[in-house]
Amino acid sequence: MAKSPASFTCTECGAAHRKWAGRCDACGAWNSIVEETPLGSGPPARRTGAKGRTIALTALSDDAPPPPRTCSGLGEFDRVLGGGLVPGSAILVGGDPGIGKSTLLLQAAARLAGAGLDCLYISGEEASAQIRMRAQRLGLDGAAVRLGAETSLRDILTTFEAERPDLVVIDSIQTIWADHVDSAPGSVAQMRAAAHELVGFAKRRGTAVILVGHVTKEGQIAGPRVVEHMVDCVLYFEGERGHQFRILRSVKNRFGPADEIGVFEMTGSGLAEVTNPSALFLSERDAPAPGSVVFAGIEGTRPVLTEIQALVAPSPLGMPRRTVVGLDSGRLSTILAVLEARCAIPFAGLDVFLNVAGGMRVNEPAADLAVAAALLSAREDVAVPPDTVVFGEISLSGALRPVVQMENRLKEAEKLGFSQAIAPARGGAGATSALTVREMEDLTGFVGEVFGAG
Repeated sequence: MAKSPASFTCTECGAAHRKWAGRCDACGAWNSIVEETPLGSGPPARRTGAKGRTIALTALSDDAPPPPRTCSGLGEFDRVLGGGLVPGSAILVGGDPGIGKSTLLLQAAARLAGAGLDCLYISGEEASAQIRMRAQRLGLDGAAVRLGAETSLRDILTTFEAERPDLVVIDSIQTIWADHVDSAPGSVAQMRAAAHELVGFAKRRGTAVILVGHVTKEGQIAGPRVVEHMVDCVLYFEGERGHQFRILRSVKNRFGPADEIGVFEMTGSGLAEVTNPSALFLSERDAPAPGSVVFAGIEGTRPVLTEIQALVAPSPLGMPRRTVVGLDSGRLSTILAVLEARCAIPFAGLDVFLNVAGGMRVNEPAADLAVAAALLSAREDVAVPPDTVVFGEISLSGALRPVVQMENRLKEAEKLGFSQAIAPARGGAGATSALTVREMEDLTGFVGEVFGAG
C-alpha cells in the first residue's frame, strides 16, 4: 500500500498546501503552516449505485415562527446574543487569558439554569473543585449547574447523548482531544474535528453549545478560521486589565445583529452588567482639558459616548512616537497626513499619544473628526467645550462625510446633558434634537472655526 502523502494546513485560514512554506499564499500569514496527518490512509471508497435521499425543500414565503429564545437575566449578555439563547445554536467565545470568559459563562449558565434549562459545564483546563471555588466566590454555589472535567471528545459526546442537556459550555475547545485524529490537542486537525462533532451534536439534539476559544497575540481566535464559519455566533470578550470595564462584542450572529456590544464591570462578586455605558465611560471625566474630546459613536444598535484623549509633545527622537490604545494606528496616520496636507498643520518632530478612555475600542470611521479634534486640542493647548460631542468621517481630500444614525447619536448626547454637537453638514441634521448642531463642510473650515486657525 502506498504511503499517504503528508498535508500542510495554515492555522490562520485553514488553507491546504502540498508542502511546507514560510508564508501562506491564501491569507499572507507567516509561519502559520503546520504538517497534518491525513484522516484516512486507505484508497478512496468506491462509488456504489445507491441513491441519496431527496431533500425536503421549502419556499422563502414559509410562515415558520422565529426560533424560541431563553433569556438568562443578564441583559447585556442576552442583548449581544440577539435577545436570548436559541436552542441548537453554537456559540464561540474568545478573549485574552484572565479577561473573565469563564466567570461570564459560569454566571450565564447559573442564570439559565435558574430559568429552567439543564446546564452542563465541561472544563478541560480546571478541575471541578476549582470551578466550585469560583462559584462560591461569585455566590453561585447553589445554582443547578452540573460540572465535569474531561478532555476526551468521545467521552464528552457520550455523556451529552446520555444526559440530553439544554446547554453545554466547553472550556476550552483547544483542550479537547479526539482519539480518531492523529495529532496533538490544540492542533488544526483536532480543533476542526472537535468543533465539527460538537456543532453537529448541537444541531442534531437541539442543545445550545458554547465553546471557549483562546486567542493569538493579534487578538484573533486561535486555530483555523473554518471553526468560526461552523458556529452560529462569534463573540469576543475584550478589555484592558488595568480597567474594570469589559466589552462583549458580537462579530458574527446568525440570530441577531452583528457588532452588538454588551458592557460589564468587573467587581469583587463577578461581572456586573452596565445598562448605561455612556454614563459610565464619562463618569471619571474631569474639568475641561486640552486633548479631551467626547465622541458619539454607534456600537451595533446602541449609541455609546466615549472620551478620546490625545497628548502631543516635542520628541527628542529622530523618529517621533505614535502610540495608540483603543483605535486603529493606521487610521491615526491617515488623519495626521490629512491635517498636514490639507490644513498645513505639521506634526513632524512631535510625539503623539492617543487613547480611548475606559478600555473601549472604537472601530468606526465616524471617530475621525473626534480624533482630529483631540489632536488639534492637544497641539494648540486649547480645550474643546465640555458640553460638546464630535463625530464625522474625514476623507483624504479633507471633506467631512455624513455618518449613519446621526439622530441616535444626538439623542444620546442630549440625554447625557450635552448641549451642542460638531458634525458633518447634512440638511436637517439637528431637526429631531434640541442640541445645537454646528455643521462643517470640510476639515479646513472645522480647524478655522473651532481652533481659530487655518
